[in-house]
Amino acid sequence: MKRYIHKLSMVLLLLGVWELVARLGVWSPHLFPGPFTVAKSLGAMLSDGRMAEATLRSMGRLFRAYLMSVGIGIPLGLLIARIAFFRNAVKPIVSGLQALPSICWLPLALLWFGLTDAAILFVVVMGSVLGIAIATEDSVNGVDPQLVRVASTLGVKGLRFQFGVMLPAALPGIVTGLKLGWSFAWRALLAGELLFVSGGLGQLLTVGRELMDVPQVMAVMVAIILIGITVDRVLFQTVEGRLRRRWGLAGAV
Repeated sequence: MKRYIHKLSMVLLLLGVWELVARLGVWSPHLFPGPFTVAKSLGAMLSDGRMAEATLRSMGRLFRAYLMSVGIGIPLGLLIARIAFFRNAVKPIVSGLQALPSICWLPLALLWFGLTDAAILFVVVMGSVLGIAIATEDSVNGVDPQLVRVASTLGVKGLRFQFGVMLPAALPGIVTGLKLGWSFAWRALLAGELLFVSGGLGQLLTVGRELMDVPQVMAVMVAIILIGITVDRVLFQTVEGRLRRRWGLAGAV
């Protein structure tokens, strides 16, 4: 209960500071509206369905791209961790591409796919798949060597070792990498949606900017933050916490 009180107190403090700065008139009310004005704009978008429609469209894109990222990233990370060729030849390329911001893929995606959903999906996949692969490799390499020696002593080898020992042991770290990959995918998605008509949350931000509707821009930003926190808390932290408790790592959370 104390932890929730602390979080609520911080939120109220931030809202109070926000309202105070808005009332002091440091910036024009049109450029820096208070939290009540932003809440009113958010309520208007919720009531007329714009927010729900944009959120569903963005989350649909994110779901498809993220599934592709997971389907590519985890096997790639396992190959890099367990096979020398991939570790020596592929890992430097993956590490180099990971340093490239995902938005840099957008011009190439537009040339290849045009103004379509495929361009956004490509940017999202490139923004998250490499992070998932690197996290998976680190998780596999971080498995307790004593566990590997015990499995070898017991004669556990081949696919039985890979899927029965190595993968389960690395699973908590892989889930953490999946959470990191989701955050990369979420950011890449919104960056892509900002740059052309897409019908998602990014388009709501663009429309607000074009109409000089700062309350709408801030309201969409608040919605994006709330969605991100909800997915992280409800999905990833729940799964991660259960895995850690089952693997006896709850004290490490």
